Amino acid sequence: MANVEIYTKAFCPYCARAMRLLDAKGVTPTEYDITLGGPKRGEMVQRANGRTTVPQVFIDGRHIGGSDDLAALDREGGLDPLLQ
Repeated sequence: MANVEIYTKAFCPYCARAMRLLDAKGVTPTEYDITLGGPKRGEMVQRANGRTTVPQVFIDGRHIGGSDDLAALDREGGLDPLLQ
């Protein structure tokens, strides 16, 4: 199984949507809650090439993007192979 990481904030509907999709795929990602900022927020911005919105999803260190990007990847049939 792939290593999946997701940066989230509390009460974020897009984060919840991404988490539901991953759960439906049988994936329990490593979740980093950046609601209060801190060093993990800076790490996310650096890893996500300056993107500051949440969620930001990474699969095996590869930046996937946000919730819409994750859903689009799934619709195109590209998510399952990455999760293998």
